[in-house]
Amino acid sequence: MAATHLDSTIQSAATPAPVKHRARFHTLTVAEVRPLTADSVEVTFTVPPKLQGAFDYLPGQHLALRATIDGQELRRSYSICRPATAGEISVAIKRDLGGAFSTWANSELHPGDEIDVMSPQGSFTSTLRNLDHKHVVGVAAGSGITPLMALAHTVLAASATSSFTLVYTNRTALDVMFLDELAELKDRYPARLALYHVLSREQRSSSLLSGRIDEEKFRRMLDTILRPVSVDEWFLCGPFELVQLCRDTLESTGVERSHVRFELFTTGEASAASGDRGRPVIIGQGDKTFQIEFTLDGQSNTVTTPVNAKESILNAALRVRPDVPFACAGGVCGTCRAKLVSGDVTMTENYALEPEELARGYVLTCQSHPTTDTVVVDYDA
Repeated sequence: MAATHLDSTIQSAATPAPVKHRARFHTLTVAEVRPLTADSVEVTFTVPPKLQGAFDYLPGQHLALRATIDGQELRRSYSICRPATAGEISVAIKRDLGGAFSTWANSELHPGDEIDVMSPQGSFTSTLRNLDHKHVVGVAAGSGITPLMALAHTVLAASATSSFTLVYTNRTALDVMFLDELAELKDRYPARLALYHVLSREQRSSSLLSGRIDEEKFRRMLDTILRPVSVDEWFLCGPFELVQLCRDTLESTGVERSHVRFELFTTGEASAASGDRGRPVIIGQGDKTFQIEFTLDGQSNTVTTPVNAKESILNAALRVRPDVPFACAGGVCGTCRAKLVSGDVTMTENYALEPEELARGYVLTCQSHPTTDTVVVDYDA
């Protein structure tokens, strides 16, 4: 996907309150599969009227898709790439090297096919309540452009005085997703959209727009084309190395972390949990165990996990409730978020939860491991 930060659409200068959806799959029909580059497609789904409310979203959110491929259930998250349009919703999928789901979607998915799609999730969304005279900056790499397409469209349409600056890096011009759409957006908002294409393997007329974005180049951008003092909100989306570089550099120049939204995309296959149940766990006689209690859809369940299994809360919960929500199982998308009611856990990774969510007791169950005899979490909170 492009992982994981609030929720529906900006329809005016004021941003509406986030809409929180229960992480539930619905079967949607593919309306269109449109090639973007040689290795990426835009997939549009038809949303029937009865499900319209379940698929309301804010630009920047993502969808989890579920399909059975070669006998194995796979789930992957992809960012929504269009501003809200009644009756349809679209994501972009770039083929990953060795990625079973993305390869299948690029070669085997066709109009008329049906696929399970989870209601929109994620909080990689604007916190600005009013966009009048606001300047938003996006930095994207490769398929990281996907959520920024929806964000740029929405920010610019929401107010006649808003502005958006986009720095978009790719290897070559042939790798640029949404090339025509970006040009059309620039034509529509020539004075309010600043668009900079950076190519790492092609020489451009400006050295600033040629080569990989490293710290020195990014600092030059901050001194020339980005100007942090003029920016109200930052959106960073791409691989971990680029996102972390930008975050660290922005922080070193005095930009508050609360003004920087970030989302990661991953190219590896999920390994912590897969299919429709958790990996098997055997409890031997005399094994020391943890007890995990969890609430989902108002129903409470209890599962026991051996200490030596080092099992995540998500995997344990899936062994007794196959409908426990998850998508990436890598700490990126935030779909498996739950509130820690009692007990203690350690989280291996966290690329989805904001500091304020952590302060309120939320954890990523795919990355959380019990450290006390009993742990209680609530997926409904």
